[in-house]
Amino acid sequence: MSSLIERDRKTVWHPYSDKDLYGIPVPVASASGSCIIDQNGKKYIDAISSWWTTIHGHSHPHIAECVGNQLKKLDHVIFSGFTHEPAVVLAGKLLSRLPSNQSKLFFSDNGSTAVEVALKMAIQYGYNKGQPRKKVLAFKNSYHGDTFGAMSVSERGAFTEPFRSFLFDVDYIDVPLKGQEATVLQELKNRCSGKMASAYACFIFEPLVLGTAGMLMYEPGILSEMLAVCRENSILTIADEVMTGFGRTGTFFACDQIQEKPDLFCLSKGLTGGTMAMGITSSSADIYESFERNGTSAFFHGHSYTANPIACAAAIGSLEVFERTDVFASVDLISRMHSKFASGLTGNPKVVEARSKGTILAIQLKTSGVTSYFNDLRKRAYAFFISKGILMRPLGNIIYVLPPYCISESELKSIYASIEEFLTTL
Repeated sequence: MSSLIERDRKTVWHPYSDKDLYGIPVPVASASGSCIIDQNGKKYIDAISSWWTTIHGHSHPHIAECVGNQLKKLDHVIFSGFTHEPAVVLAGKLLSRLPSNQSKLFFSDNGSTAVEVALKMAIQYGYNKGQPRKKVLAFKNSYHGDTFGAMSVSERGAFTEPFRSFLFDVDYIDVPLKGQEATVLQELKNRCSGKMASAYACFIFEPLVLGTAGMLMYEPGILSEMLAVCRENSILTIADEVMTGFGRTGTFFACDQIQEKPDLFCLSKGLTGGTMAMGITSSSADIYESFERNGTSAFFHGHSYTANPIACAAAIGSLEVFERTDVFASVDLISRMHSKFASGLTGNPKVVEARSKGTILAIQLKTSGVTSYFNDLRKRAYAFFISKGILMRPLGNIIYVLPPYCISESELKSIYASIEEFLTTL
């Protein structure tokens, strides 16, 4: 029988996987805790939580038990005209964690679809009120997904260029990085002045950390001020917490750190503990009620697997891990270790900047090329860390660590040591 890799090559199209960059795919046999194990028994520390999803680690026993039990009772049922216990329990648990202005949850399949739903809700909100708004505000360098609405509100570039003529109109503002807060706030106020105040349906943002942009980080205070400006101008705000949710920035949601609360939240990735696909969009009561005031509460959007009971059970299990164990003790430990390591890189001639926020560590390396996702350093760095038994996918010349919360101190230290070794090769 041919090998897994040979069969894969004949039949499978991988996402974001340039064969010249990533080479032969690693044939995975199993995964447990913070490690992935290939068919030869080699272990790889999952330093990026498998694209930022496995918050509690791989094959978590409690989540697995929840999934197994649910599969024996109810695998799936249409969610239009029907309901079930896992969806209602999950909704209650999430709403108890979300800000008090959140009222209803809409289920979908992944982060991109959660964004699509939020955009459609925000745009239809104005339509329902007889005050349609046709423009959207977003951050430069942002990334919100790969479906068409999500691409439209993301940074326009190589990812979106073939589809540019199909994307809807979006205005972009700068990210309020340190030292640029006042300028960006004024930029937002200028956008919202005069006739433009009634043009924007919504402002969508990644709170505190822009992931694919290179883990760009900004402070809670300026974000809160920006949301206040939007609220004063009746512009709905959408927090894309797909990456930042569920403890990643040190609090359960990144928006827990700001005073002004968004009107809509987009959730996925860590939602199910990284076990399976699911997306959720939460909305304020006012947005939901605008549909009823318009004569119908129907929102004409749906997915075949909306509120899949097994995915709901996985999400409930993940939330129960937070309830039953002191997950934030681990989050705090990772946060402290990241911060200390980043501080130790200050002054390193190979490093432009090392920054951390919660469990996210990013190191921007000095190279001859520009800082970009496509910087050639990513190929060299990826191969180096894989050879060391560490899974990292550098964002060009920015390497980052975003581990599962179960990672041990010794495993983190081995990642840091490998980073220091890599720096000596530059």
